[in-house]
Amino acid sequence: MRDQSAMGGAVEQDVGKDAGGDAGTMSMGEVEATEGRATGTRTGAGAGKRGEKDPLPPEMQALGRRAREAQQGLVKAPHTQRVDALVQAAAAIRGGTEALLAANALDLAAAGRGDRPDAFLDRLRLTKERVEAMASGLEAIARRPDPLGAVDQEWQRDDGMAFQRVRVPLGVIAVVFESRPNVAADAAGLCLKSGNAAILRGGSESRRSVEVILDAVRTGLEHAGLPVDAVSQVPSQDRALVGHLLRMTEYVDLLIPRGGRSLVARVQEESRVPVLGHLMGVNHTYVHAGADPEMAKRILVNAKMRRTGICGATETLLIDESVAGVLLPDLIQALAAAGCRLRGDQAAHRVAEAHGLAMEPAVEEDWDTEWLDAVLGVRVVAGLDQALTHIAAHGTGHTEAIVTQDPRAAEHFLREVDAAIVMHNASTQFADGGEFGFGAEIGIATGRIHARGPVGAEHLTSYKYRVHGQGHIRP
Repeated sequence: MRDQSAMGGAVEQDVGKDAGGDAGTMSMGEVEATEGRATGTRTGAGAGKRGEKDPLPPEMQALGRRAREAQQGLVKAPHTQRVDALVQAAAAIRGGTEALLAANALDLAAAGRGDRPDAFLDRLRLTKERVEAMASGLEAIARRPDPLGAVDQEWQRDDGMAFQRVRVPLGVIAVVFESRPNVAADAAGLCLKSGNAAILRGGSESRRSVEVILDAVRTGLEHAGLPVDAVSQVPSQDRALVGHLLRMTEYVDLLIPRGGRSLVARVQEESRVPVLGHLMGVNHTYVHAGADPEMAKRILVNAKMRRTGICGATETLLIDESVAGVLLPDLIQALAAAGCRLRGDQAAHRVAEAHGLAMEPAVEEDWDTEWLDAVLGVRVVAGLDQALTHIAAHGTGHTEAIVTQDPRAAEHFLREVDAAIVMHNASTQFADGGEFGFGAEIGIATGRIHARGPVGAEHLTSYKYRVHGQGHIRP
């Protein structure tokens, strides 16, 4: 069920043309077939070697070369200069709110002429509040400690030789993303903070919005005296260029796909560049027998309905059979009042029928579905062990939550559930790097290689060893 190299996160998966795909923003036809395979971070036989030559178009060679040169300048800049760039970029975004909203209105109008689900349009839509959140996110990133040069470990041998493990940038990071324009600001900000150059390729639906955002970021770089090519984008919407991006091993050190399931899977399969991918968020909220009824209701309605189209939304409710008859009717009514459709197993359906409440019958496929809509699967379980078994079978390793006042049950759940984020008495919608205090995130990693959970600036680094000797020679 779980791809161990996956990252899903703020990674909101679009729905549309392909049931599991990117709603046309970055359909898999846009990724040109390439030789070799790479899954996870530098794993797989086709991951490619630095310097491997491919016939790249001149514009992509120039893009990669400029990004590589800009990154080398960026990493030499003091932290204060990178902070200044982020603060200036935030000011440019805030000052250009009207222009950004006008560009976004054109994107929405164009997307609205197609058969786009409401959840897709919500991800594409910007408001004054969302623009302000974008600017505030860049300022929050700026306030974080400098991830570069941090000493993770240090030790000394008996003979006086000293060792340090020090954080360094990854290099050039390419991000291929879907309809959400704010991804451009988040990705650019996190890369700048961590000393990485960014090459972005957004979906065609958000093209106008992304151009305005990146202009603001580049304005921040220019004001701070940093190379503007530290943040760039693929020069056109030509789909073939995405395929070339997957082969740019000489220029790109890491590729992050943020989009639908099919996009992520194909990028992981075909990229010669190491990939930090993601998996969709089939997240569960488990209402344990020891749950406080009012707390359970507040948490569940928020976890499902605050924003249905994000990867942190709860997609399945699990509830103990010992309390289902008492608690479930209130939960159903609260969810229905918020506009949620429910699809329940036989036990849940019986409870709903007994109280005259609407509930559709669930089918087996529902338990593996990331709805990204106002739809919730409901399953009655015998207890904690069955809840854990269900999550192990159907969860995607993203975010899982338990609601209970029983500390032993909570600790057992938190220990046993294999997911990037496990929660106790909190909404799954807190699965967000901003809520974790990272300022923003570039995604939520659900695998185990390199990073797990919300990926912030500090997670976009590697390390090197510094060794200090006193004339040491090895016998």
